[in-house]
Amino acid sequence: MAVNLISAAQQLLTPEVIAQIASFLGMDRGAAQKAATAAIPTILASLSDLVGTPAGANQLSKLLSQQQGSNPMDMLRDAGAPDLAQLGSSMLSGLLGGRTTDTMAQAIGKFAGTGDGGGKSLLALVGPLVLGMLSKQQRDAGMDANGLASLLRSQKDQIMAAIPSGLSDQLGAAGLIDKARSGMATAAATGSRIAGASGATGASQAARAAGRAQWPYWLAALVIAAGLSIYALQRPTEQTVAQNTNVTRPSAGTVGMAPADLTVDGVNLANQVNSSLGTLKAQLPTITDQASAQAALPKINDAISQLDGITARAAKLSPEGRRALAKLIVAAAPAINEMCDKISATPAGTIAKPVIDNLRAKLDELAKV
Repeated sequence: MAVNLISAAQQLLTPEVIAQIASFLGMDRGAAQKAATAAIPTILASLSDLVGTPAGANQLSKLLSQQQGSNPMDMLRDAGAPDLAQLGSSMLSGLLGGRTTDTMAQAIGKFAGTGDGGGKSLLALVGPLVLGMLSKQQRDAGMDANGLASLLRSQKDQIMAAIPSGLSDQLGAAGLIDKARSGMATAAATGSRIAGASGATGASQAARAAGRAQWPYWLAALVIAAGLSIYALQRPTEQTVAQNTNVTRPSAGTVGMAPADLTVDGVNLANQVNSSLGTLKAQLPTITDQASAQAALPKINDAISQLDGITARAAKLSPEGRRALAKLIVAAAPAINEMCDKISATPAGTIAKPVIDNLRAKLDELAKV
């Protein structure tokens, strides 16, 4: 029987852990317990969305495999909350992206009354505990990326129902969760408890009736979610088209290496590549210690997200266009990898590792389009 992920993660919130979180955030233990308990399903919900694609599932599975053998609880006891928070911030940003992590932190901060900074620190502390729990589940069950994705997706409704309503509203308003699905998951969980108290026969009849009655609502929710996804995808495209209306050639860095037009859906992919690589070349050399890593990693994650968008659109290029795009990446990869190697040799190497590994994987993927 599959483990209950919410319960398994909450068991890690021992009095000792809560005491350290409370001390680090400057809040009383009761408030710290409430906030940390709410952060667990928030993180799991984001991870269950991440594994919705094969690339996301592989990314999470790879990170968990790398963490096996290291115990966040030991690190919290031995090194203390500050070091664990730095590791957690890097791990979550590498998985979810800097913007998503910051938005989650803002919602958590408002819910917990700690402000944005407190919300970010709370997520950074709870994140490694959740990932450590998932790492143990993956190791104990011998799961691959597909098995991990199946486990998270199978408990998505249960995870959504565990997010407190006040926090759920804020996450929904920020576009991080589907409020309709969250509400239905909570209602389903409540209905299940009521049905259980009324007896097996009544529960069976209620389940059959609910199945017939709720199907249209589930269908409506899927349609709404699809519409929101299309809207979210179209808006950046519209903005990019507006910015590139007068662009007919790639920028100077691509001359002689790419055809005159690598445009897909109105977006010039050569310019997008140059923009991402420019950000990486500007930010990677600045990382020399933990403080500089914290400042640079969100921008690096934004560049990685842009590379994700390029990969998705590259499938629409002609074979010649894909080869030209791959050449751009192959030409830039040695310099980027050299910068990454230098970071690995600095005190910031451990913190930056998840992001660096993700970046290398994205470049390898684009080099093979």
